[in-house]
Amino acid sequence: HTSWAVRTRSRPREQHGDLMEAKPVAPAPRRLPSSCDLSQQANVDLRPLNPLVVPMLTDLYNITMAYGHWLHGRADVQATFELYFRKNPFGGEYTVFAGLEECVKFMASFRFAQEHIQYLRQQPVLAHCEDGFWTFLAALDCSKVNVKAQREGTFCFPRIPLIVVEGPLAITQLLETTLLNCVNYASLLATNAARFRAAVGPEIKLYEFGLRRAQGPDGGVSASRYSFLGGFDGTTNALAGHMCEVPLHGTMAHAFIQSFSDRSDLATTELVGPPPSKTRHDFLSLVLKLRDELGWTNTNEGELIAFIAYAQAFPTSFLVLVDTYDTVKSGTRNFLLVALGLLRAGYKPIGIRLDSGDLAYLSKVARAEFSDFSIRMGVAFRRLMIVASNDINEPTLLSLRQQGHEIDAFAVGTHLVTCQAQPALGCVYKLVSCGGKPRIKISQEVEKITVPGLKQAFRLYNSAGCPVVDLLQSADEPPPTPGTRILCRHPFQETKRAYVTPSSVQPLHTCVWDGDFTAVYAPPFLPLATLRSYVMEQVVTLREDHMRPINPTPYKVSVSSELYEKLHTIWLAESPIPDID
Repeated sequence: HTSWAVRTRSRPREQHGDLMEAKPVAPAPRRLPSSCDLSQQANVDLRPLNPLVVPMLTDLYNITMAYGHWLHGRADVQATFELYFRKNPFGGEYTVFAGLEECVKFMASFRFAQEHIQYLRQQPVLAHCEDGFWTFLAALDCSKVNVKAQREGTFCFPRIPLIVVEGPLAITQLLETTLLNCVNYASLLATNAARFRAAVGPEIKLYEFGLRRAQGPDGGVSASRYSFLGGFDGTTNALAGHMCEVPLHGTMAHAFIQSFSDRSDLATTELVGPPPSKTRHDFLSLVLKLRDELGWTNTNEGELIAFIAYAQAFPTSFLVLVDTYDTVKSGTRNFLLVALGLLRAGYKPIGIRLDSGDLAYLSKVARAEFSDFSIRMGVAFRRLMIVASNDINEPTLLSLRQQGHEIDAFAVGTHLVTCQAQPALGCVYKLVSCGGKPRIKISQEVEKITVPGLKQAFRLYNSAGCPVVDLLQSADEPPPTPGTRILCRHPFQETKRAYVTPSSVQPLHTCVWDGDFTAVYAPPFLPLATLRSYVMEQVVTLREDHMRPINPTPYKVSVSSELYEKLHTIWLAESPIPDID
């Protein structure tokens, strides 16, 4: 695998809308290994986006277990694992499933590199392993693996498998850590982004500004990718924009403004107007004349010159920071002077960014200044854009919404990309069937007891089109049918049960890999923007009480009566009975 940097190429930038945007280019294609070759998909890049996603990205115990299985002739025993989580993150009642494409590409390209085999053979704990095991490991791929999954971007709930992996025991066990790594952070980040989106509503723009605070380059690119899937509108991360087709946005930092002191720092005082005329304007003189006419001579001159310089560089996407010196007395007024100069030169200014202070108050002051200026100068500046940043988290957004504000977009960094409110999702990968026998993991903590056996999952909807319960049942049970009364039971609490008569029923799992790409889930994969739209569609179908940020109503996850009986029978059978003297 090549590095992140080598897999990128330059592309001309386009000026787009309110902020500069650069369209990404897909990386060069790579063919599947011969064991699962798809000649018809030769033009599709089949590598995981992150070149670190290789079989060696695993915990050592998966390799030691694989040797144990191989040594005892059990490597090819048919096994089924389920990847799921036990509790929704952030105190909420939903989770957005993400990372599936990366998982499927990982399986499509699964093959241990010879250098990795050599490294493992040199490890003391593995030095005694027979040569035949290393030959077996070097030839291993996912051609005998079958994977079912929920659709990427689906709103998911505890205990319902996100991914079901079936196949030979050794290879399905070796997939564990990598699949968990690809799903855990991706789903956590997408859920965090969806919660930020729910906090601001559908109209306000959300931009991810978190690269510098992210956990390393991998975390930074993944955060940009999955925040967009979860409902954000773009990122400042140039590499993520290129690699993941995330819309690229950005403005400026305080350092740009601080770097200017006076008019001598300008290389030119001119601004060329837009085509077709491309009229040359003495832009500096135009702005200074406006300042004198308005009597705004006490603003910071270095800031004004910096705004002029930026307007000359980006006349069609003029959006600037206004809090470097004083938001009200200097920044907003200097912006309006340059914005009016741009308008008279034939351009449309965009707006301002607030990065400190009382954001609700300052946004209202700025909007009032825009309105007064519009009336005074006879220009349509009242609805110029106001962007806000400054260590924003979900409670901040909810508070601002309650207070009332005039902010059109939020730039969110640290609390989004690091998921400070909860740093891990906690997905697990559990064996539920081996050699045709249901398997169970028992624990003193009831929530850690697994539901054994092969299963299928369905989402039941009411007449309003809202999901009301996710139902797990045994694989050999007939699917639930609309209009039929179904007894839905809590898996562990005997008295928690309810009858549900669904108006519609949706199977939750489809085959995404069967040793090859299936017709249902094959390259080219759905664009990230399509997955984002799918996430946004589900927000309006889930009941508001499930979505609310404080004390949300738990979404029901149930098992059928037949599965309930199987679970408790196996639980009792596998639990030792103590002798008491």
